[in-house]
Amino acid sequence: MRRHDRDRFQTALFAPAEPREALFALYAFNYEIARVREVVREPMLGQIRLQWWREVIHAAYAGEPPRRHETVLELNAAIRDHSLNRADLDRLIDTRERDFEPEPPPSLAALEDYAEGSSATLVRLALQLLGADPAATAAASRSIGIGYALAGLLRAMPFHAAAGRSCVPADIAARTGVDPRDYAARRGSPAIRDAAAEIAAAAEGHLRAARANRPTVPRAAAAAALPAVIAERYLKRLRRAGSDPFAPQLALPDPLQAWRLLAASLLRRY
Repeated sequence: MRRHDRDRFQTALFAPAEPREALFALYAFNYEIARVREVVREPMLGQIRLQWWREVIHAAYAGEPPRRHETVLELNAAIRDHSLNRADLDRLIDTRERDFEPEPPPSLAALEDYAEGSSATLVRLALQLLGADPAATAAASRSIGIGYALAGLLRAMPFHAAAGRSCVPADIAARTGVDPRDYAARRGSPAIRDAAAEIAAAAEGHLRAARANRPTVPRAAAAAALPAVIAERYLKRLRRAGSDPFAPQLALPDPLQAWRLLAASLLRRY
């Protein structure tokens, strides 16, 4: 976790000690299904891997013996000890099937729907694991998850461009006039900056909504909301870079991130 998902590893450190290992297990499971697109060459192989995880989830809820895999064993314990919502775990896997779609999302609404399935669902599970009421924190989890995911997709844009993939919604790309050649070459053209600024504005809107719902998140579950702090900081850096997602300085990690998370945790702000 520390090496593969620095953001969530650092946020989990601020969870209460007793459920912290279960939170690590949940995030490790998410990492496993999120990386499937990067480790297979054929969509069919990716589908097979995701189906394997579906069978893992089924076995956990059916009371069948878990497969001998470190993340599986830890996830089974988290499911058992914290009664995690199976529908949310299934949705995380189902949403990852969309990683294999060859075309970018058709609209910002489609991108937000993907963000809700892949990120907001994870925030909801993390909040539940930390003792929050899923119904009471539904609005907060949705806003935090979508805001963080949209910022994360912007952060990952250089990587996606190098791999020949794009998360820029087709309608935004058409409206701003994004040239695929500039995107592939990772050139921060005015059109690419405009497209990134539009996605960033959507992310900021979700983060504002998350702050408005801050009182619904109990202190003991605040660690699950801390990804919002990371997203907000990145979006500020993006603005300073003129909304160029390919600006070299954005590739550098925030050296003060752990301290920002500590301050947010102590002050219960995100």
